[in-house]
Amino acid sequence: MNFSTGKKLFLSHFLAIVLVSGSIGSYFYQNAIDNLLGSLQARLKYSAALLSTTVDPSQLDQIVSPADKALDSYKKGVAHLRELVASNPDIAFIYVMRRDGAAIRFVLDSDPDSPGEPGEVYAVPVPALLEGFSKPGSDRELFTDKWGTFMSGFAPLSGGGGRYVIGIDMRADEVANKLNALRTTGALSLVFSLLLAFLFSHFLSRSLVKRIHALHRRCLAVDASVGMASGQTGDELDQLAVTFGDMLTRLQQSQTDLEQRVEQRTTQLSLANQQLKAEINQREKIAQLLEETARTDFLTKLINRRAMHRFLQNEMARFERTGGTFSLVLVDIDHFKNINDQFGHDIGDDVLVALSRAFERSAREQDIVSRWGGEEFLILLPNTAQADAFEQAERLRQLLDSDALQIERYPHRVTASFGVCEFAPGDSLESLLKQTDVALYQAKVRGRNQVCANVRVVL
Repeated sequence: MNFSTGKKLFLSHFLAIVLVSGSIGSYFYQNAIDNLLGSLQARLKYSAALLSTTVDPSQLDQIVSPADKALDSYKKGVAHLRELVASNPDIAFIYVMRRDGAAIRFVLDSDPDSPGEPGEVYAVPVPALLEGFSKPGSDRELFTDKWGTFMSGFAPLSGGGGRYVIGIDMRADEVANKLNALRTTGALSLVFSLLLAFLFSHFLSRSLVKRIHALHRRCLAVDASVGMASGQTGDELDQLAVTFGDMLTRLQQSQTDLEQRVEQRTTQLSLANQQLKAEINQREKIAQLLEETARTDFLTKLINRRAMHRFLQNEMARFERTGGTFSLVLVDIDHFKNINDQFGHDIGDDVLVALSRAFERSAREQDIVSRWGGEEFLILLPNTAQADAFEQAERLRQLLDSDALQIERYPHRVTASFGVCEFAPGDSLESLLKQTDVALYQAKVRGRNQVCANVRVVL
């Protein structure tokens, strides 16, 4: 079946509008249903929680069988529930249930015609009922049992120790009436949307078809031979496409040679550019590798002594410009030679790597950790006085001396000695390093596995 462009446009716009408006309408319809049910659920939960405070569970344990209906506690309880039902026309029934193990049993029921008997097991406990023993809950949809179709809310009795629940049933006809009202409104909205979609699609398709005819006439006016030889089959868009196709064919033929020459030249330039980029990338990688090798310790991947010297010089220059202070922490692994001698240098390397990672993780963002040489590490703490540097070093020492540091192939605890020194005005780099080394020496002399600070600064 061959449709004209106008009909195609009309159908496509009509279906698109119907699809969009139907999706939006469905969304708002479902949202309205959810809001209605949500408000009913909230109302049922609130009502159940409110009624739970009006029933005293202390007299309910003695109501266990139909014979107990003669008890005053049963009669007063049922009378109280019926008074509550009479005070609220939206409520059909109010009842109290008790949980005995896995069974849910009736205790009180306001139904005057067919009440649940005391001790009668409720055969189909819904999730909301089970939830009601611990907190207020409600059905998420209409629920049907032998008493009819309802929407119910539940709440635990105050002081009932989680054994008693009070339930209220709202009759389904009220909920169904509200749902039917929503459905009627949704149906009317759908009919109105279809009418608007029809009118909009009709006028839009007519407008577009007029523009297509005008464009086709202008193409024919440019060259009367265009489209004549191709015939006039198909709809308006097919005819317009044929006309444009003939015009583009001649234009493409005139540009083919030029495009081929441009393509060849572009290919040559692209190859040359790729070769140049490859050479540049290779040189950058080599330069980066040389720079990284020059400043990084190959084993621990920390910066090496040479790179640390540059950081220390920069920090001293910053001190001269802006003031402030900084401190150094020199770390020496205790008895590292014994580790190498007893377990081998590969285990010793594992220890160095593990301590390097531990120092990096524990360091602050502004701190710089380096391998100073052998089993020594030097840590630069910018904007840090000696007292704070001492605390930082003590935290590192405790980390090593605890079980937090795990080294896979070396099961023994590793300790280290720490020397701390703060930069003082007038210090040279050599004197600062010397003072830090003296503090480390004092830590070793005092028995290792401790932190010593330079004595020239009072802590």
